[in-house]
Amino acid sequence: MRILVVGGGGREHALCWAIGASPLCAKLWCAPGNAGIAEVAECVPVKADDVDGLVAFAHDRSVDLVVVGPEAPLTLGLVDRLSAAGIKAFGPSAAAARIEGSKAFMKAILAAAGVPTAAYARFTEADAAKAYVRTQGAPIVVKADGLAAGKGVVVAATVAEAEAAIEEMLVDRRFGEAGAELVIEAFLAGEEASLFALADGETALLLSTARDHKRAFDGDRGPNTGGMGAVSPHPAMTPELEAQVMDGIVRPVVRAMAAAGAPFAGVLYAGLMLVPGPDGPVPYVLEFNARFGDPECQVLMPRLMSDLVPALVASADGQLRNVSLRWYPETAVTVVMAADGYPDAPRTGTEIRGVEAAAKTPGALVFHAATRRDGDRLLATGGRVLTVTATGRDVAEARARAYAAVDAIDWPGGFCRRDIAGA
Repeated sequence: MRILVVGGGGREHALCWAIGASPLCAKLWCAPGNAGIAEVAECVPVKADDVDGLVAFAHDRSVDLVVVGPEAPLTLGLVDRLSAAGIKAFGPSAAAARIEGSKAFMKAILAAAGVPTAAYARFTEADAAKAYVRTQGAPIVVKADGLAAGKGVVVAATVAEAEAAIEEMLVDRRFGEAGAELVIEAFLAGEEASLFALADGETALLLSTARDHKRAFDGDRGPNTGGMGAVSPHPAMTPELEAQVMDGIVRPVVRAMAAAGAPFAGVLYAGLMLVPGPDGPVPYVLEFNARFGDPECQVLMPRLMSDLVPALVASADGQLRNVSLRWYPETAVTVVMAADGYPDAPRTGTEIRGVEAAAKTPGALVFHAATRRDGDRLLATGGRVLTVTATGRDVAEARARAYAAVDAIDWPGGFCRRDIAGA
């Protein structure tokens, strides 16, 4: 097969790494890619949100399968356009991608599916939103309705903090149109978890679970980010709890999406809060995403024993009922190395050394997220720059290997958390 992966981050490097290893893959492109992806695929200078350019490239190169990584091209209708052109694509339609693109739409789907989630209200006016917060009290969660690169969520510890977030989103328009409407919801206490499943419009197939670390600094301090590290499988997600989430959340959501006229095909990423209950943790939905997570994809792909490509094709073709997947028993841990100043004002253009040495650490892989080559030099081009991943027999071994690889990298212009996958 001739395959095109859309995107240029760590998620797409992990996808290209997995897809390129498939005996079904004869040619692999990535648009736009990065310096690390260029080692496993041919990078092409087409931006991930250039729908016309991507469709034209796929047509001109007789691409057999397009795998869409980021959320933006999904919400822009890339899969719809490719399908209309007769090109097979993995990922949801624009209508189905609203489960990530609009938190209000997601909440409506959850209500239709009877899925537990936090109580909420929607606002477009700052004064009304602030009045609601003062009535409800804190802690409380303020979310931009649209896509904000993982940064449009504020868990406010005080009413004043919530009001400041409302002002920033609705009045100052920090996130543009993505923050033109807010969803304000009750704070849920518990342990966060992520579960990933493939769907084809009717069938849902469990992938695996992960635990993400969103805050920028150690001890879960600092601003929310797109993710500073992850571990898979999630230590608290037992097989029984996985089955509970699949049967009580994922499959009802797939049915509700079909009933709403927006059948979902692609990756359903359920962001959960495991709320303590008398009979064990009760999973509540915090969010749904319409694609592989970043950096969660980087801990899922090294654990996947099966060939990824047939599963992607089956999702696109409505044939997941015929698919089963096998996973390695190892644990995977990934540590994000970010540019100084991230997430607010990352310092770009700094040189990174030692990546080749890091990749020689037993069980380690280095996925690039925002890099480019300048001759022999490797330079940072964005906020989250590298995701250093390692597998091991358990969390402790995987974590030790990941940080050993991190310590082999010489990058004075970057930083990472030192407590990923910690207790």
